[in-house]
Amino acid sequence: MNTLDRPAWLGLLATAPHDRLLALADAAGVTADHNILRGPEIGTVMLRGRAGGTGAPFNLGEITVTRASIRLPEGLVGHGHVQGRSHRAALTAALIDALMQTPRAESLGRQVLAPLAADRTARRDGRAARAAATKVDFFTLVRGED
Repeated sequence: MNTLDRPAWLGLLATAPHDRLLALADAAGVTADHNILRGPEIGTVMLRGRAGGTGAPFNLGEITVTRASIRLPEGLVGHGHVQGRSHRAALTAALIDALMQTPRAESLGRQVLAPLAADRTARRDGRAARAAATKVDFFTLVRGED
């Protein structure tokens, strides 16, 4: 995981299953003194979609999101947004975001972000395999009349 790619790690943290995120963070010892700038807040976000991935955008629906922000003693700020209503996951994501801006980034990338990325890839591959199993190939036979 590229430790300089902040949007990528924020997206990974935002979509990770809460139990997996918390378990990896606990195993990696993700703790640090911090001040809470914005306590966990629950809200909704409008999801947008595109027909076929390229069509005109449309509002697909809303999803519940929890956000939080923290500041480390050295002044670094971390933000966490997670799907769902987990206050603890939002604070943990914010703490990981802040710590990824410190020398602990490489270790956290290896212990937390890399397993989350592998999990996401496995979920995507599983969905793709299930979708491919339903694929129907249509073909036309030449009837020989022409």
